[in-house]
Amino acid sequence: MKTLPFKQVDAFTARPFMGNPVAVILGGEELDAATMQRITRWTNLSEATFVLPSKAADYRLRIFSPTMELPFAGHPTLGSAHAVIESGFAAPKNGILRQECGAGIVELSISEEEILMKAPEVKVADVRGKLPFARKLLRLSVGPTWITGEVESAAALAALKPDMAALAQFSIDYEATGVTLFAPSGDSSSA
Repeated sequence: MKTLPFKQVDAFTARPFMGNPVAVILGGEELDAATMQRITRWTNLSEATFVLPSKAADYRLRIFSPTMELPFAGHPTLGSAHAVIESGFAAPKNGILRQECGAGIVELSISEEEILMKAPEVKVADVRGKLPFARKLLRLSVGPTWITGEVESAAALAALKPDMAALAQFSIDYEATGVTLFAPSGDSSSA
């Protein structure tokens, strides 16, 4: 098997072991998705990325969590940009680095102190018709897909006792990263 350069990058910090780590594999255009997924699980991190050549941008990024490929994710994008520049895989042009990912082209502003990005547009889809048991349920996609639901009050939200195994299965069934609930603003709970 061919060896590939591998970096573990701490995003959101300039201090080692104080950030949000991501595994970055430079190259790998010969790897299939199943192999990328297996490598991601092996890293034992929340995400791993694979930096590949692109015809539309400075590089293409495939982002994997331990269970699925993601079209976009924040800290993997930032950490991978750092690895791309540090390794010489690609260089910014006029302070801009362009990354192609499943969500489209992401522009990153590069300076000596930081890497900033403009995230892709959030895609919102109302899935109440598909999930009749869940009133006011929305499916949001900004890379990872979260199922978000409104609960009538903060007190009702605080009183919930979620079945975590059932939520995990629900997430798998609906190909979601997870489930999050909220109560209307201005409402408070004594719990």
